[in-house]
Amino acid sequence: MQAVTSNGLRLHVATGGDPEGRPLVFANALGTDLRIWDALLPHLPPGLRLIRYDMRGHGLSDAPEGDYWMGDLVADAAGLLDALGIRGAVFVGLSIGGVVAQGLAAERPDLLRAAVLSNTAARIGTEASWRERIATVRRGGIAAIADGVLEKWFSRAFRRDRPDELALWRNMLSRTPLDGYCGCCAAMAHTDLRDSIAGLRLPVLAIAGSKDGSTPPDLVRETAGSIPGARFELVRGAGHLPAVEAPEAYARLLAAFLAETS
Repeated sequence: MQAVTSNGLRLHVATGGDPEGRPLVFANALGTDLRIWDALLPHLPPGLRLIRYDMRGHGLSDAPEGDYWMGDLVADAAGLLDALGIRGAVFVGLSIGGVVAQGLAAERPDLLRAAVLSNTAARIGTEASWRERIATVRRGGIAAIADGVLEKWFSRAFRRDRPDELALWRNMLSRTPLDGYCGCCAAMAHTDLRDSIAGLRLPVLAIAGSKDGSTPPDLVRETAGSIPGARFELVRGAGHLPAVEAPEAYARLLAAFLAETS
């Protein structure tokens, strides 16, 4: 296990691949941790320095009390890259991790060579919907919303054919620290990056899952269309976590993008 102090917090980090290789950084989705990338890693091309971390409030990273702001999450990511001495990274963010990627690209372009915005958007939901979710989980725990979340995360085929794995994802979601989950929901409630992303000037790949009930393809496509030069790709048959449901297809998209931006 590795901990890196960033922005006053301890972040759980996992590194692998070639220590001298091109850095590829992964940021997780709300209610998950760095294990969402496990199935993907064996399919990635060689010569990459792989860095995964648990966002604040998730996994083994610190989970402070109170509302978080997207600026906190972006500063966490920037501090992590600074602490590891990384420049010119390709930053892959999924869902809230993709919102962090957008903010990082806008605020610290010196750190990134390119960004992958997976199953995300510049604005997800409304302040009222996020506040309602916070109230629900404060009353009944994350388990109170788990079944509904999983239905949006995974395709019907995945839920039907892989019930044991689905149960593990439900455990991961339900065991997310309550303060961390609610803090990140508050950050999402406050965040609208639709104006700032129009100024991005780095290569961007936007990825959607055709069966995603959380960030539907049209929402992801709309965000990609607001970023000059961004490319949109669809992983057919996959839901909100295509790196879990279709790791080989997802890896092909990443490998092609890495080759284009090398």
